[in-house]
Amino acid sequence: MRRYVMLSMAVFSTLLAIRVQSQTLANDTAQATHVNPFGIVEGFWFPEVTCDLRVGWERIIFNWEQHQPTGPEDWHTLNVDDRWLKSAADCDREVVALLKHTPAWATDGEPGPGVPRGLYLPFDDPGNSWGRFVYRAVEYYASRGVTHYIIWNEPDIQEGVYGYEFAGDLEDYFRMLKVAYLAAKTANSTASIHIAGKTYWHDVNEGRRPYLERLLERIVSDPQASEHGFYFDVLSLHIYFRSETVYDIIHEARRTMDQLGLTDKRIWINEMNAAPTIDPAWPVERPVFDLDLLQQADYLIQGAALALAAGAERLAAYKLYDQQLAPGAESFGLLSPPDASPRPAYYAWQTLSSYWNDVESAERSNSSSVDAVLMEHQDGRQTLVAWAREAQDVTLHLEGDFVAIHTVDREGKMAVVQPVDGVYIFTLPAARCTETDGCFIGGKPLILNIPPGDWTATHTTGTNTITLDFD
Repeated sequence: MRRYVMLSMAVFSTLLAIRVQSQTLANDTAQATHVNPFGIVEGFWFPEVTCDLRVGWERIIFNWEQHQPTGPEDWHTLNVDDRWLKSAADCDREVVALLKHTPAWATDGEPGPGVPRGLYLPFDDPGNSWGRFVYRAVEYYASRGVTHYIIWNEPDIQEGVYGYEFAGDLEDYFRMLKVAYLAAKTANSTASIHIAGKTYWHDVNEGRRPYLERLLERIVSDPQASEHGFYFDVLSLHIYFRSETVYDIIHEARRTMDQLGLTDKRIWINEMNAAPTIDPAWPVERPVFDLDLLQQADYLIQGAALALAAGAERLAAYKLYDQQLAPGAESFGLLSPPDASPRPAYYAWQTLSSYWNDVESAERSNSSSVDAVLMEHQDGRQTLVAWAREAQDVTLHLEGDFVAIHTVDREGKMAVVQPVDGVYIFTLPAARCTETDGCFIGGKPLILNIPPGDWTATHTTGTNTITLDFD
């Protein structure tokens, strides 16, 4: 993941039991054939709490060096406890595997980020340590319901930079992806292979062409790629802190794939969040972005709405709980580090997982002062999400022939709103902005449940009135 503050790790010896107040939420059950697009990273630490979160999938690290610590004949699976997989299945939550960490015996480089030995041999050659591991993992976990595999994590971070996880260059990662695809599809033809999540900003901030663009060009240049599905099924992204970049980064990735003819490839966000630094229970020593607990929740709402509008198929919050976090370190958890109690972000993600799990389409409308997303649900109803982008309040007017519409707050509580002279009037609170970072998260989002029917919405800032256009 993209972190802006170095995390120091310490042992957190006791998992604390918590009791989460149940919420009254709509749309508890999606259609049987539909997978809830909302996910969580590492929810297994608190299975009951994660079940209450009502997400449709969960990402778990399947650590190669723990599966095979001393040689290719090892097969130790306690690092992916069968009880984790069972608890996920019992709660209708799909497990997505992240494969990474090279064992010492399988590399000539540094254990962990080292390039696997034999990587350039045929994928099924006994000397290709990576190919053998992927085949065995995919074959073994198929009977346990695991079919999605993310191939490594953030290979775009260079050595010497915090978050560095892969010692190879782009050509090495391409080869790793190709070998994994061929091995996985041989072991289980229904397996889905995901390109590693990338940070985007590590390249952009250094003036380099994005790693993703260069990787996709390398993939399509391979003469055998087209007959093997271009060696991937899903493109993964990691997006943090700035709400509007969620839409921009997804849109750019989609455009790049379409230009290269990869129009059938899907996009998932495997990590999204904004770590709160203004938290009385957990002060952060070296914050880069200053935000409070409610802003973390607002980022997830805004980011999720924009992700759906940009065409992301699934999206996951990073993460449920920060294990073994040292005092003063940056915390992304939806649960508070000291006692694992739910933060406002937990309830916000629970609300989205329940209310937005059946969105069929979403469109964005934005101006200099307002961002808005209109969602169409399977049952015909609509959800309008809108928030102020700048440091001033915005007035939103909605006109339509409705008996009533409902607002939904961060905790999923609904309230009926009555019109005034046939017009529904709302105030979008100003964003909290800083001199250093600007308005990186918008103001408190307005969430409206709107019944089917015709309506128009306008917003007013000063003397300007602008219509929200979702065409």
